[in-house]
Amino acid sequence: MSHDVTDHGEHPLLISLLSHCTFPAPTTSASLAVSGGADSMALLLLAYAHGLDITVHHVDHQLREQSHRDVEVITPVTERLGLELVVHVVSVEPGPNLEARARDARYDALPADAMTGHTADDQAETVLINLLRGAGTRGLSAMRPGHRRPLLALRRSETRQLCAALDIVPVDDETNTDPKFLRNRVRGELVPLMNDVSQRDIVPLLVRAADMLRDEHDFLEELASTLDPTDARVLAEAPLPLARRAVRTWLSHPYPPDVATVERVLAVARGEILACDVGGGREVRRSKQRLHLTTIG
Repeated sequence: MSHDVTDHGEHPLLISLLSHCTFPAPTTSASLAVSGGADSMALLLLAYAHGLDITVHHVDHQLREQSHRDVEVITPVTERLGLELVVHVVSVEPGPNLEARARDARYDALPADAMTGHTADDQAETVLINLLRGAGTRGLSAMRPGHRRPLLALRRSETRQLCAALDIVPVDDETNTDPKFLRNRVRGELVPLMNDVSQRDIVPLLVRAADMLRDEHDFLEELASTLDPTDARVLAEAPLPLARRAVRTWLSHPYPPDVATVERVLAVARGEILACDVGGGREVRRSKQRLHLTTIG
């Protein structure tokens, strides 16, 4: 490398980007999810420069013929920095929902508190993907900033600039441009089209919208937590946004109910129907002004 990353943050671009990151205090133990791509390699470089006590984790999904070679990008850097590298090999079978299943396999293999290299561009794409899926404020809030995602204020172009500045050639994963994956079409087609239509960079706008919606979501969730969702009268008289949230929280195990299910439960609370199916072999039934969650049959 023409610029030695062991200089511990002496490069001016490292110093500049670090001021926008949300790492915990220096010397904190941290597990990093590093694929070898530009974003995750930047995560590694910035975390090291910040002074974290790092363990690097790499997951090989075996989805590409040469995927086992991705670690060859990471190893020289971890060896130079004296960092432990843990490689996880997982098996993801071809078939439907490949992207989601690969993500689940990756997170199952990684430590629960692993940091990821998601950027502002990823955040904007997540907002659009969740919008296309009909999400409410929770989904449109996208990823929550914090220690787990310390690069959310950085742009993808900046992570590439950092790798180039330190003479690191990141992995170029061809699956990241495969149009059969929704995120790739959002990234490669929808975002550029929206930039063109609006005549501006929409990423900061979407990130700001996510931040605002997250604040509003958290506020409404806090208000909704004061409601007893089993008290039919309280639920029926509550403002609709709070009532919906109280019901969704009540029935969120193992999975949150859909909008139609929530509306059926509110109809029970209002006395419009006596009971309704809420999925999973369960129903909500009203009796003496109380809502009861019971097993059907």
